Amino acid sequence: MGNIFIITAPSGSGKTTIIHSVKKDISTIGYCISHTTRKPRKGEAHGIHYYFIDEDGFQKMIENREFLEWAFVYGKYYGTSFESMEKALSSGEDLLMDLDIRGARAVKTRYPDSSLIFILPPSIQALEERLKKRTKGGEKNIELRITKAMEEIQQCVDYDYIIINDNLDKAVEEVKAVIVSSRAYKTKRLSLVKQLFHL
Repeated sequence: MGNIFIITAPSGSGKTTIIHSVKKDISTIGYCISHTTRKPRKGEAHGIHYYFIDEDGFQKMIENREFLEWAFVYGKYYGTSFESMEKALSSGEDLLMDLDIRGARAVKTRYPDSSLIFILPPSIQALEERLKKRTKGGEKNIELRITKAMEEIQQCVDYDYIIINDNLDKAVEEVKAVIVSSRAYKTKRLSLVKQLFHL
């Protein structure tokens, strides 16, 4: 089984852009596709970015205990199914995941060697500006997201790596550095070294 890298960030921190860049630059990393009840955004495709399903279908999956983790976020459901997780891991490649704090903890509990990466905006002011550009629903909705973001940011101390996205290219390189260095970590390479050198 490969390494598992979980990325968490408050809304507006550039997480999705970073993940897409990392996946593009590191071709040997897999991605676990989540389920969601939200509608596809422009350019998103079913089975590539998400499994888009209706709320009834999601509820049935919850009842059947098909999710490793799931959450209700801003009126929509998101979840990682056991089937998607095992399918992604079966390839033997490293796995990149996009999860909220609760989901990250659930995966870390089941897969203790997972690496948790928290992406932070450069400042709360920068986060507010980004949210104003992308958030619909007026000032109240923006305030709700900022409050939630601050609650999430307080949890970054529980993560293995903290990356501040004050420069997109630098943030992408730092995530890539975490992945590359983890591949050379002793416990990950020891079995191969023993095999090669008969230790």
